[in-house]
Amino acid sequence: MNETIETTLDMITTLLREKRIGELHRLFHDIPAADIAELLTEFEGGELLLLFRILPKEAAADVFVLMDPDQMEELLGAFSDREITALIEDMYLDDAVDIIEEMPANVAQRILSRASSDTRREINALLKYPQDSAGSILTTEYVRLYPDTTVAEAFDIIRKTGIDKETVYTCYVTDRQRRLIGVVSARTLMLSDSKALTADIMEKNVISVKTLDDKEFVANQLQKYDFLALPVVDSEDRMIGIVTVDDAIDVIVDEYSEDIEIMAAITPTDKPYLKQSVFSIYKNRIPWLLLLMISATFTGMIISSFEAALAAQVALTAFIPMLMDTGGNSGSQASVTVIRGISLDEISFSDTFFVMWKELRVSALCGVSLAAATFIKIQLVDNLLMHNGVSIAVSAVVCLTLLFTVVCAKLIGCTLPLLAKKIGFDPAVMASPFITTIVDAISLLLYFFFAKAMLGL
Repeated sequence: MNETIETTLDMITTLLREKRIGELHRLFHDIPAADIAELLTEFEGGELLLLFRILPKEAAADVFVLMDPDQMEELLGAFSDREITALIEDMYLDDAVDIIEEMPANVAQRILSRASSDTRREINALLKYPQDSAGSILTTEYVRLYPDTTVAEAFDIIRKTGIDKETVYTCYVTDRQRRLIGVVSARTLMLSDSKALTADIMEKNVISVKTLDDKEFVANQLQKYDFLALPVVDSEDRMIGIVTVDDAIDVIVDEYSEDIEIMAAITPTDKPYLKQSVFSIYKNRIPWLLLLMISATFTGMIISSFEAALAAQVALTAFIPMLMDTGGNSGSQASVTVIRGISLDEISFSDTFFVMWKELRVSALCGVSLAAATFIKIQLVDNLLMHNGVSIAVSAVVCLTLLFTVVCAKLIGCTLPLLAKKIGFDPAVMASPFITTIVDAISLLLYFFFAKAMLGL
């Protein structure tokens, strides 16, 4: 918490202890909903319930959707049926759906049972969409106009219904069958003649997404076109709802967090770290560790099969960690670069050969540079300073292995994420730990191949 939040927290604690409810209510009027939600994380039980009930009515729903899921569940358990009804009816539908999906079944059922029939019907419709689809994050609360609506009538509609809509800055024009035919901004309406028809001033080239489109694709579209909202239509181009930029940000953050966890060989989870139990963290990590440990046994088998070669040239052993680490690092660089490109829609499977050609040239430059630096290091440090007596032939084996290891690692690192994406897997699965394990085995095979060929082992 920053200094301002800490000062406000002390003030709330003092007012709460002295039961100065009126002052608390006035204080909450001047604090943004996001900051109130952050402040409430410091309270629990009766204090949390009392503070929430003190909130201004118009801010309560906004604060609730930003709260920690555990606090949400605690409050819902303490609320009366009447309070739940008021809360749900004040929320935007997409926020209500998100809360219902996070709550246990009995709590979700209670929320739905207290919602009005219209709200319940719309929530149930949104809950039917796949979790990763545009339908799962859309809201049906948008301003709809018709082609024969005048500008003056459009403003009347906005004034009457805008209070319940996620945004009034963009209005969507449909026919009587709800088919999307245009879009008009509030700015355009304000600058147009009051008698002008919507059909004459609307933008007809509408960018929209389908209800079953991947929500990450929808978020990228919002980012690409700098929209505040994006219309969502069904297979017959009937307007279903909109996805707003705040939901897109949530999607991007969630996807980024998931990719980071997968790239670190951790099963993704929605819970914050401090809210997870030791056992749940263990369950998320141990499967990957077991898989990587078992796969790493192949490197041990390779080393064991070349024991005689290592015994004949003991100096070879000292360079194994360096070769394996450099190979793993090189593969990780390429994979992370490609995974980022895939996430931003900059790279697709059709670009595979172009990516490989580019990485081949990059890896050749990196490999030659690293091999030259390694040769100099062996001669200056290992031989002159440490007197290890590494021969020129052994130095050549190490440097050649390093060159080819870097090339192979970068080619593997750039192609595996693209292949994973092509067959339907998350490209992040092919990140550091997985690629490092593969490259470790390849670097050893190359090492002993050159050793046998050049040293006659």
